[in-house]
Amino acid sequence: MLKIKQISSGYGESQIIFDIHMQIDQGTIVSLVGSNAAGKTTLINTISGLIKAWSGTVEFLGEDITALSPAARVDRGLIQTPEGRRLFPDLTIKENLLMGSYSKVVRAKRQENLDYVYHLFPKLLERTSQLAGSLSGGEQQMCAVARSLMACPKLLILDEPSLGLAPILIVKVFEIIEDIKKKGVTILLVEQNVQKALCLADKAYVLESGRITLEGTGQALLKNDQLQKAYLGI
Repeated sequence: MLKIKQISSGYGESQIIFDIHMQIDQGTIVSLVGSNAAGKTTLINTISGLIKAWSGTVEFLGEDITALSPAARVDRGLIQTPEGRRLFPDLTIKENLLMGSYSKVVRAKRQENLDYVYHLFPKLLERTSQLAGSLSGGEQQMCAVARSLMACPKLLILDEPSLGLAPILIVKVFEIIEDIKKKGVTILLVEQNVQKALCLADKAYVLESGRITLEGTGQALLKNDQLQKAYLGI
């Protein structure tokens, strides 16, 4: 579904990621893990088109999308849920969700998708008229993921979905991610909770200082001595 070939990018004159190769197969969960400042968000923002690639190519469903705008990538079904949720705090939950189906490509499915996300997140239905800025952290994360699902993603990029959440909510978030996969959505999961991310992943990549240093199945990386010492404290 997604092929990244020799991608390098950064900000200004500062290069953050170096010659990245990745592949994401349809119907899988791929986890991207690494420490703070490893370049994870820079990489996914390059995939989404929010940052221009310095070199290399991004292919999505067989099409070279390297030069496409973020909006054009959204129209093709490449959707990102950003770190920090970035909701519209002065709009209601429902209004935030409807913003997720702003693209002409998905407007026809707006009500169908709304019914789906309310089924997936019943708390959002209960509070549909509540301002998003008044929600708890966990509720805001649910709203952010639901807004992304309103865009009919073929590939959903989740950037730190468990960040700042209580342990019980982290469990819920990962259960929801599995449910989304069962609906046929391919997922790229960027997550600091390394153990959870690898347990969930069909395939995983470890990013260190802007470079991929390990890759393999989630289960294989969980047993990797180097990763255990660096990220799991074993």
